[in-house]
Amino acid sequence: LLHAALREVLGPHVKQAGSVVDEDRLRFDFTHYAPLDREQIELIESSMNEQSLKGLPACIEEQPIEEALQQGAMALFGEKYGDFVRVITFGRDFSVELCGGTHVPQTSQIGLFKISSEGSISSGVRRIEAITATAAEQYLREQEGLVKELQELLKNPRDLVKAVETLIQERNEFRKEVEHLHLEKAAGVKEQLKGQFVEKEGKQVLIASVELPNADSLKKLVYELKNEVSKACIVLAASISNTPQVAVFIDESLLESTGLHAGNLVRELAKEIQGGGGGQPFFATAGGKDLAGLPKVVAKAKTLLL
Repeated sequence: LLHAALREVLGPHVKQAGSVVDEDRLRFDFTHYAPLDREQIELIESSMNEQSLKGLPACIEEQPIEEALQQGAMALFGEKYGDFVRVITFGRDFSVELCGGTHVPQTSQIGLFKISSEGSISSGVRRIEAITATAAEQYLREQEGLVKELQELLKNPRDLVKAVETLIQERNEFRKEVEHLHLEKAAGVKEQLKGQFVEKEGKQVLIASVELPNADSLKKLVYELKNEVSKACIVLAASISNTPQVAVFIDESLLESTGLHAGNLVRELAKEIQGGGGGQPFFATAGGKDLAGLPKVVAKAKTLLL
């Protein structure tokens, strides 16, 4: 039946490529070139439910394969058949197929038909998974319950979809505002830190504690500082959402002359926050578990660099 419904909606090119049928669910593979859109899925479901409501009886006959194919019987894609085949019909004008398994006596026993998923399994072959009868009824009850729960959470709006769209738009606007505030805060932190560099043996050393919203902000802050201060040697001990992180930057012009290596240095400092990390000779980061260890990171960095 599903094979016939698919051909009715998608066209005669559709061939069955395999199926697994259980009491109240099925998996059906078929040849098709593109994903099904919502309208196509709804049309397939409507076609199946229409035939189910008709209560069409199964008619099974054994015929020569040539005669069956002349009547329009649909064969399983890639399957080989003998000289004689069983042909099962549900309404002569709807479903006529070569039969390779068991079938319901009449379509009304299928009950409600609902597609639960559709997707690609290989090039040119797609898979539909569907539920029927009590499983489909249970699914619809769960979906109805979910909709009611959403309506209650949103104070029973007249238009649920519009209410959710408004909520998403407000969230996106809030995120933009928060990002803007983070940028402003990071800019202020950068200006403060620029005045804290200390010259030591031909290098500009900055060792400081900072509080930032995310790891990207930490990396961006380090790179902005190194772009404005030449021969920079930077260690930032950061609290990010109550999680300790450390970033180390060594200007490439200092690597050979000082023997410093950002990756080695950050691994040593990470011990103070019960963590680990690494990276390149000029830039490395580490994370840890002990937020209280950040002052120890600053103290150790000063003993190593100043």
